[in-house]
Amino acid sequence: MRLTVFNGSPRGRGSNTRAMLEHLLKGFDTVPGNSHEILYLKRVQETERLVQAFAEAESVLLAFPLYTDSMPGLAKAFIEALAPLCGREHNPPLAFMVQCGFPESAHCRYVERYLQKLARRLGSRYVGTIVKGGCEGVRLMPERMNRKLFARLEGIGRTLGQDGRLDPEQLRRLARPERYPAWSMPVFTLLIKTGLLSSYWDRQLKENGVYEQRFAQPYH
Repeated sequence: MRLTVFNGSPRGRGSNTRAMLEHLLKGFDTVPGNSHEILYLKRVQETERLVQAFAEAESVLLAFPLYTDSMPGLAKAFIEALAPLCGREHNPPLAFMVQCGFPESAHCRYVERYLQKLARRLGSRYVGTIVKGGCEGVRLMPERMNRKLFARLEGIGRTLGQDGRLDPEQLRRLARPERYPAWSMPVFTLLIKTGLLSSYWDRQLKENGVYEQRFAQPYH
């Protein structure tokens, strides 16, 4: 199988999406005869070439992050550029990967429904959507901290490479936690008060010189 991968993260090669794709494709490439190509949607000046690559692909994986429950504008722009291909015969099978910083994968389910509809409109076979929450910082963490995540991604990629499908049980295990149970809310409330949950973001704010403005409400 020849898989054409579109990375829709504005961070491109330095993205969490790329780090996750690396291991997904590692599993995919273990199947003899498989190969892949990765294209970056942040190269907006090459949109025409990217659309042509989609039209000529044997199979496609479109991957992107969610930012506050919305896909990046460049991913949406690419999807809109595919409009002339709607209903064309022999459009490639479509798989997707959506990841977000929110720990609960439930945040990604609404865009998953949109992607199912997108595949129908294009006339492509819908292969499925890989969904995973809690991925902000994956690219920065030591390998050992992501061992379980990466192993599951490699397994999903291997199944995709062997059977041309995404296994629902593998996807379900990867997506955990789908939602946190109600009893965990008091624990998170306590962690928020201690500042432990915001330590990563506080560090980012300090590095960018805006920590003192963290409670600003410019649109209030």
